[in-house]
Amino acid sequence: MALDTGACDRAWDDIMNVLATSVSLNVADIPAASRFFTTHLGFRELVVAESVVCLGRDDAAADIILLPAASEPPYPRGTAQAIVSFAVSGIAAEQERLRREGATITEPLRQEPWGEWVLRLTDPNGVVVQLVEWQPPAGA
Repeated sequence: MALDTGACDRAWDDIMNVLATSVSLNVADIPAASRFFTTHLGFRELVVAESVVCLGRDDAAADIILLPAASEPPYPRGTAQAIVSFAVSGIAAEQERLRREGATITEPLRQEPWGEWVLRLTDPNGVVVQLVEWQPPAGA
């Protein structure tokens, strides 16, 4: 079956234009989260205000907005947990750097059957950050 790329092109005509992407994280300790993302993941503080810190990078990564955790969960119980995921190159070197820096690596580097290399770490508030690098499996 051939792929109709014309259908894809037409579909984009009626879709909103996204100008930027950010991920908002509600955390108990904003300064600790900010230190984690700036120390280990190369973000810098763009805005620091009384109850919000906005973090950014100079590459294509989404901005991170750190907000205070609500006393009541904003979502119904049983809602899936979010994982902040960044596609990187040189993931093995990143794992070694993170170890040297003392980052909490919760799942060491492993390769999924479909070829993706995955490494997970956790910030002081329990936010799971996943680094991934694509490498086709042998014989693919």
